Amino acid sequence: MNAPPMPPGYGRAYPQGVQRSPATPRRGPQAPGPMPVPMSQHAVPPQYMAPQRNLQHQNDAALRRSRKPTDKNIPDGVEEVVIGEGVQQYKSLRELEKRLDAAIVRKRLDIQDSISKTVKKYRTMRIWVSNTVENQPWQTGQNGSVPGTTPGSGRYKVRIEGRLLDDGSDAADADSDDEGDAQDTGDAMEEDGSDGKKSASDKRSKQRFSQFFKSITVDFDKSPSTSPDEMQTINWAKPQVPPNAALPPNADFDSVQFSRASQENLNVTISLVRDETPERYKLSRELAEVLDVEEESRSGIVLGIWDYIRAMGLQEDEEKRLVRCDDRLRAIFGRDQMFFPQIPESIGPHTSPLDPIKLPYTIRVDEEFHNDPTPTVYDIQVAVEDPLRSKMLALNQNPQYTAGMRQITQLDDQVALIIQALTHSRAKHSFFTALSKDPATFVRRWLNSQRRDLETILGEATRGGGEDASGPEFRRGGSDSVWDTVVAHEAVRYMLAKPEAGMSR
Repeated sequence: MNAPPMPPGYGRAYPQGVQRSPATPRRGPQAPGPMPVPMSQHAVPPQYMAPQRNLQHQNDAALRRSRKPTDKNIPDGVEEVVIGEGVQQYKSLRELEKRLDAAIVRKRLDIQDSISKTVKKYRTMRIWVSNTVENQPWQTGQNGSVPGTTPGSGRYKVRIEGRLLDDGSDAADADSDDEGDAQDTGDAMEEDGSDGKKSASDKRSKQRFSQFFKSITVDFDKSPSTSPDEMQTINWAKPQVPPNAALPPNADFDSVQFSRASQENLNVTISLVRDETPERYKLSRELAEVLDVEEESRSGIVLGIWDYIRAMGLQEDEEKRLVRCDDRLRAIFGRDQMFFPQIPESIGPHTSPLDPIKLPYTIRVDEEFHNDPTPTVYDIQVAVEDPLRSKMLALNQNPQYTAGMRQITQLDDQVALIIQALTHSRAKHSFFTALSKDPATFVRRWLNSQRRDLETILGEATRGGGEDASGPEFRRGGSDSVWDTVVAHEAVRYMLAKPEAGMSR
């Protein structure tokens, strides 16, 4: 029933669009009426446009990777139609490649594990401390002057030099050279490096004196006849640099020196604060009894406690992360049970920075000493990197390995494409071989299969599609039929085990 036409001046509450079928073509000009109001579209902020484009590119790249063939195994049955032993040789090469890849991965993991567990080695560093003098009263002929009455007239210059001794080398090979002083440094330490010894030191060792210490401090003993300005402590601190970064030139040196005014002998103490990575700490008496060492890094402390827990059998049976504390661990943690992940943060009170290395020295300005000056020599132990570690790092970070792996990946992609083409050729060969043996039966079965696939695509396939025993293969009996299979036996057993509908009611 058609609705009556609306009056010409009848107002509508809102414009209504004409509803029509998408298949119905638009006929004639559109009737005049209110235009539909377009919905406002929100503009995408500029900061979100670039991430969206990047995400789209990533999705496209992932889609291309998913379509790329990855199978490199030759399909079964190819060796029956290929002349020669190419298939057997390819399979043997594949087995060899698998064993080689496994060996390479295992070796690289072993190298990485050894790099992370490389133990620091300790070498001997010899430190020479000497001083020279100038304008002293005995040098200028003013032997009757009273020390301290002419400040600044008599000066001294102290030189501190350190070098690593070569393993097994004679100590006499590293004689100190007090000649060739650099420019006067006043009250500050600076590099002494304008003479030819710098290159000789670089030849002996790449690690220089300043690389082993965070700071160098010179403390003066109090003297009533010396000006307080001349007794101020001298400090040098290593600048902060990123890990594995080189030190600036003014902080990379083999010797330092300072100069001040004095006409009498002075006693000083040189303090060297070690710079080690990872940093070692001094352990408390309770923690040292458990680890049997007095100095250790934080990772070494945690590993040592873990070894102690396993050796003493202190883990709970059900919760392995829960530790029963014996008397020694109870003295450290102050509780009967300890959750193992809490151990690293609980050992802080039992660790303290290592004490600095203190070297006493007397600055001699008298004539008797400088008639035959002899430097004061100290031998200290410093931690150095294992030379094998640098070689392993170079081997593990070799750019040729990355380039080789990239080339191998490209070859693998080419092999996968060849295997894909070989699989298609094998399918074609099987198709034409079956067609040549019995063309009529093969064409009939192939047409039935294609019809079934077309019906499935169009949604017109009957339920089961032959699974209800309507196909020809289900009408054939015997030992080679579908009824003499494990699947059929299981299906029959399952149907017999189901209760009848009448019995269930």
